[in-house]
Amino acid sequence: MKPFKKIHVVVMDSVGIGEAPDAANFGDEGSDTLGHIAEKMNGLTMPNMESLGLSNIRELKGIAKAEQPKAFYGMMQEASVGKDTMTGHWEIMGLNIDKPFKVYPEGFPQELIQQLEEKIGRKVIGNKPASGTAIIDELGKEHMETGAIIVYTSADPVLQIAAHEEIVPLDELYKICEIARELTLDPEFLVGRVIARPFIGTPGNFTRTSNRHDYALKPFGRTTMNELKDAGLDVIAIGKISDIFNGEGVTDAVRTKNNDDGMDKFAEVVKRDFHGISFLNLVDFDANFGHRRDPIGYGEALEEFDRRLPEVLTALNEDDLLIITADHGNDPTFPGTDHTREFVPLIVYSPRFEQGTELPLRKTFADIAATIAENFNVAAPQFGTSFLSNLK
Repeated sequence: MKPFKKIHVVVMDSVGIGEAPDAANFGDEGSDTLGHIAEKMNGLTMPNMESLGLSNIRELKGIAKAEQPKAFYGMMQEASVGKDTMTGHWEIMGLNIDKPFKVYPEGFPQELIQQLEEKIGRKVIGNKPASGTAIIDELGKEHMETGAIIVYTSADPVLQIAAHEEIVPLDELYKICEIARELTLDPEFLVGRVIARPFIGTPGNFTRTSNRHDYALKPFGRTTMNELKDAGLDVIAIGKISDIFNGEGVTDAVRTKNNDDGMDKFAEVVKRDFHGISFLNLVDFDANFGHRRDPIGYGEALEEFDRRLPEVLTALNEDDLLIITADHGNDPTFPGTDHTREFVPLIVYSPRFEQGTELPLRKTFADIAATIAENFNVAAPQFGTSFLSNLK
């Protein structure tokens, strides 16, 4: 088969498709992000994903099985021990994470907070799991009066630092985050990302700005992105992909503001003349609806993604391969605010396909990396099995 010139990987952040076999180990028995959203919506309307074969993976209310699916379809099972964003994305690009990042459901240890306060010369307030918008509403006034920074976490292995741009200038906030990043490299405290969360406004009317910045760990090994870049191929990271990989293996980083902007930027990238991969993360599903346990908002976001899909599909040609998947689940009907351990969907489409069929269950997300590596004739990842030969 003639290799594809461009492979586009779209991660619908947190769009799981039913509990994984090891869901009980994570307290996630019965989780089913897509299935439960479809029920709450009294049926999802996603005609474009329907035509690609989404309901052929497993039936979803409102989405019919395609008699002649345009795409190859199936499910992937996560092999790594985590269920967070970094673990899922790193595995998609060929790694297997056997030691989970640390999460802090009770807030960070006092020892870490004390070290941070000493190094930055400011006090810390908050230090608990919280919604980013809720905690600045709660503590923003105190922060403005005292200059203390707001530290919080989430179900992800992240340490987030919020500060008003007029109280803590951006340069200082970024420096604070760099210090926090250094402190949390210690295996005792290890978190995946430190995130700067600047905001503006007045009490009762605070707004987060677009000056967010992520300070991630470098991947624990070489990924297929590194292999592509070293071979002189393009790796275009769209959305938070570059942050997730700490810039490793990225040749061009395209920032986005939200899902809608992400689809705008993605449609532009698809039309570019390049040789390699584009890699898009659509974060709103997870951040705005999964963690906030909003199944209706989540369903509407899924339907909006589907409405935008033709802009991409019509821009593809026979040299393009589109892979749509997810990095974990986040069932908005489930207790708590954590991600859920689920299978993720796998949709693989090219205009050169006459018709798709079912792909065998993938036992690791790294099968995507292996497929990309085989297509571009670069070193295969240590984990993963290519499905390129199945695309006939």
